[in-house]
Amino acid sequence: MGAAYWIKRYLLAAVPLFAILAAVEWYKGAATEQDFLSAAAWAAMAAAMFTVSSYRRLRMRRNQACAMCSDISKPREPREPGKT
Repeated sequence: MGAAYWIKRYLLAAVPLFAILAAVEWYKGAATEQDFLSAAAWAAMAAAMFTVSSYRRLRMRRNQACAMCSDISKPREPREPGKT
């Protein structure tokens, strides 16, 4: 998953969120330029948090240690009779 995937994922989160926040400001009746800039800033921050958390979750899942896989790859030592 390259940079294009993460940029697209960011934009798919930021654009609809900005539209929702801007629509709320417009519906309240106080839609000034500052309100739209505030909506854009909140959308950018929320989309960034969403994208970074998704990226970190994917990286953590990919680097998980697998006890079963580690156990399979190691040869077992022979047991001595009478020991458990």
